[in-house]
Amino acid sequence: MPETDILTLQDVSVRFPRRPEAVLSDVSVRLAPGEQLIVFGASGSGKSTLLQTITGVIPHSVVASLGGSVRMGGTLSIETSVVELSRLVGVVAQDPASSVCLPDVEQELALPLENRGVDPALISARIDRALDAVQARMLRHRSTGQLSGGEGQRVALAATLIAEPAVLLLDEPTSMLDAAGLGAVRRAIRSAVDTYRPAVVLVEHRIDEFTGTAGIAGLPPRALVLGEAGTVIADGPTVDVLAQHGRSLNQNGCWLPLETELLAVTGCAGGLGEAGVRAGLRSLGEPAGALGRRQDFGRIVLTATDVVIDRGVGAPNGTATTVLAGVSLTLRGGEIVALLGGNGTGKTSLLLTLAGLHRPSVGTVTGARPGMIFQNAEHQFVEHTVRGEIRHGLPSLSDDELQAILHRHRLTHLADQSPYRLSGGEKRRLSVAAMLAHDRPVLLADEPTFGLDRRDTIATLAALGQAADAGRSILFSSHDLRTVATLADRVIVLADHTVIADGPVFEVLRWDEVLKQAGLELPTLIRHLLKEFDSDARIRRVLGQLDAAVGATT
Repeated sequence: MPETDILTLQDVSVRFPRRPEAVLSDVSVRLAPGEQLIVFGASGSGKSTLLQTITGVIPHSVVASLGGSVRMGGTLSIETSVVELSRLVGVVAQDPASSVCLPDVEQELALPLENRGVDPALISARIDRALDAVQARMLRHRSTGQLSGGEGQRVALAATLIAEPAVLLLDEPTSMLDAAGLGAVRRAIRSAVDTYRPAVVLVEHRIDEFTGTAGIAGLPPRALVLGEAGTVIADGPTVDVLAQHGRSLNQNGCWLPLETELLAVTGCAGGLGEAGVRAGLRSLGEPAGALGRRQDFGRIVLTATDVVIDRGVGAPNGTATTVLAGVSLTLRGGEIVALLGGNGTGKTSLLLTLAGLHRPSVGTVTGARPGMIFQNAEHQFVEHTVRGEIRHGLPSLSDDELQAILHRHRLTHLADQSPYRLSGGEKRRLSVAAMLAHDRPVLLADEPTFGLDRRDTIATLAALGQAADAGRSILFSSHDLRTVATLADRVIVLADHTVIADGPVFEVLRWDEVLKQAGLELPTLIRHLLKEFDSDARIRRVLGQLDAAVGATT
C-alpha cells in the first residue's frame, strides 16, 4: 500500500445472518490524508454498512461475514480492536444519541481528550475551541439529556473533531439541523478538513443545504456510487460522476444537487440560472389533470387550548424552563399540517404533549388519541422482527394485509430481520409502516422522512397523503421545506416559545418576516417557484412532476 493512503478497502463484501444477498459486494476504495469522498446510493445500498466496516464495528461488534480487507494506516481492521481503531477514526452518525453518552456537554467533550491522556490544563480551552467551531459555546454547561436533536448533532460533531481524527466519517451530519445549525456544521467540517486534513467520507441526503451557495462545487471532489446490490457503480471526480450518472441516480431515488436533478428532468444544464431550465420548469407546471389537494376538510379531531409546556418539571434542583406557552391549535380530519421551527423551539415537545406522552403544565389537549412516529425510529420498536413489528397490536391483521404493507414500504425482503439490524432508512420506513397500519384518526410524525432517500421520501409522502385522503389528520415536523411544500396543506410555525404563524402552506412560506423570525431558509427551488408562479396549484404540480421523474417506489 502506498504510504500516502490512510484508508484502503480491498474487495470488501458484507453479509448479514438470515439475509441471503450481500449488502456490500467487492467494494474497493483508497483515500489519502485530506482526500474527501461523497457516497451516493439509494436507501439499503450499503452506505451505512460501508461506514461500519471502516470503523471496525463490522465485524467486531455487529455479527456479519466480512470478505476482503479494510486497512487503516498500516493496520488491518480485523486484527485491531474497535477501541484502537477509534483513535484513528471519528464518526458523526445519523442519530447523535448513539454517540452521546455522558450526562453533560462538557464531560462529553472532555472524555476523548482524557482517553488520550491530554494535559488536563489544556482540556478546557480545547472544549471551547471545538464548541466555537460548531457555534455551540452556549451548550457547554447543558445536560445532554435536554438537547434537541439538532443541538445534540452539533455536540456530537464537536466531540468528534476535538480528537483530531485521521479519518472523519459523516453519516448524514445535517439530518436533524435547522438552517443556522446546518450552516455552522458545514463551516465546521470545512474548517476541520482544512486544519487537520483528515480523510473524509460523507453520506448526506440534504445535498443542496450542505453545499450552500456553492452547488456541486461545495461537495467533496470525489464521488462513489453504490448500486442497490451494494456494488460500486462509479468512482471518480464528482462533477464527472454526476454528469454521467445523474439521470440514473435520479431515477433510482438518490438525493442529488438541484442542478443535477434539473438536468436529469429537463435535459438542460446550468441550473436555475439558465433560461432553458426555467422554461422546462414552467412547462412542468402547465395544468393537466387534478391539481393540488382538496380543501374541504372534515370535523375537528384534536384541539389544544392555551397549552404551556415546561422542561425539567420535578427535577431535583426544582427548576423548570418554559419550552412553549399559549399554544392553541386545531386539527381536522383529512388535513395535513406541517410543524416548523428551529432546533430547540419545542416541536418534539409539542408532538409528545399532543400524543398524551407528556402532560402540559397549563392548558388542555382534547380529542382522539393520536398515533405517533418518533424522531428516533428505534424508540417505538417492541418486536424482534419486521413482520412482528407491523403486526403488534393488530391481532386481526390478515397475512394478505401484512404482505401489502410490507410491499408498499419496500420491506418484504426484510420481513424476518430484526428491526434493530436495519439501515437508518429501513428503520424509518418500518416506523412509518407500523404506525400507518393502525387506524388512528390523528397521526403525529416527528421528522417522518429523516434518513430516507428520495424514492422512499416520495413513497412516505404518498402514504401520508393517502391516509389524509381517507380522512385521517396528519401533523408532522420537518426541517425539509421542499417536503413541506410538496405535502402540507397548512403550516404552524414555532418561535420565541409560542406559535408565531398558522395558515395555508404557500401563504406562510411567502411571509419573509415569519421565516426570518423562525430562522427558516427556503430551498433555492422553492424560492424560485414562489416567485415564478402565482398559482399554488402550479407550484404543487411542478414538485409532483419532479417527484414523478424518480423511479417506481414499489
